Amino acid sequence: MAAQEIKPFVRGSYQQVVAARQGKPFIVNFWSLTCSYCMVELAMLKKLKKNYPKLDLVLVSTDTPEEEKSVSATLAKFSLGKAEAWVFADSYTERLRFEVDKKWQGELPRTYFFSPNKEVTAISGKLEYKEVEQWVKEQDAIQ
Repeated sequence: MAAQEIKPFVRGSYQQVVAARQGKPFIVNFWSLTCSYCMVELAMLKKLKKNYPKLDLVLVSTDTPEEEKSVSATLAKFSLGKAEAWVFADSYTERLRFEVDKKWQGELPRTYFFSPNKEVTAISGKLEYKEVEQWVKEQDAIQ
């Protein structure tokens, strides 16, 4: 199996992710190899992706490009190879976070839910499967 393609997340990457999905529902999840709640959440996202294969999921690791092999191995472990994957590639991580969300202080996991009507919901901390599934069910295009 080919290794997961992981793109470098730099200034402008977030806008690129959002612009490519205008009018479509999708989830952007920020996570890290050292975050235990993130691992629980990746397992939950695996289950969600299995139950809703059309779900557009973007995973952004806040680790470094040097940790790309570990990031790729983690995504493979959770069978999230179909999700678009990125890794922070700017040593000035505060600038990347600020570009994503001026209110985000770096807490993980951090998840953004984008509805087709451009409504964005940001949640810090571990998500509950039922709540995420409810959001998915409300997005007609994923059904």
